[in-house]
Amino acid sequence: MGEPHKPKINHSLFEDTQAFLLGTALCALGLQFITHLGLITGQTAGLAVLLSYISGYSLGLVFFVVNLPFWVLAWVRMGPRFTVKSVIAVAMLSGMTELLPGAVVIAQLSAPVGAALAGALIGMGLIALFRHGASLGGVGVLALFLQERFKIQAGWTQLAFDGLLFVAAFGVLAWDLVIWSLLGAVVVNLIVAVNHRGDRYIAR
Repeated sequence: MGEPHKPKINHSLFEDTQAFLLGTALCALGLQFITHLGLITGQTAGLAVLLSYISGYSLGLVFFVVNLPFWVLAWVRMGPRFTVKSVIAVAMLSGMTELLPGAVVIAQLSAPVGAALAGALIGMGLIALFRHGASLGGVGVLALFLQERFKIQAGWTQLAFDGLLFVAAFGVLAWDLVIWSLLGAVVVNLIVAVNHRGDRYIAR
């Protein structure tokens, strides 16, 4: 006989709050490592950076436009609760990326170590958000939708997107920056793929 059906766990407001604070803080610290080293990141933010380089438009405008179809998908396929939570998470991360550099000053950090640590921090931060029904928008929304609908693990979808993104980056950035950035992206997606599976964690 198979295992009995396990009911979904509804997180409390306190549990959601601590997960959002922890998840966005980890992601913000990882992004600080990346920007300190002059690297790029993956997912929708990385796509927006490349498009802004190519088009000449501001990163903020490009990032907003690129995210629009993903928010529509989030609302239609994942529901208003997920969408609202994700918007809150994005706002929290934006605030933390502005405040954290004033609290944490990096004196020395090598590119390979910094990229790997950044990937680990961001990966664990994303898991905290995913397990509480939120994402940081963009490709993360698509990845979670594909996992819920077709059982394709979120990390593999993100890894495939990043692979295409970094191939394109070789035509825009110095090759060594792309290589170290790719290392960080691989670490992020491997952590998510191995540790966040819909058949193992069903809380919302």
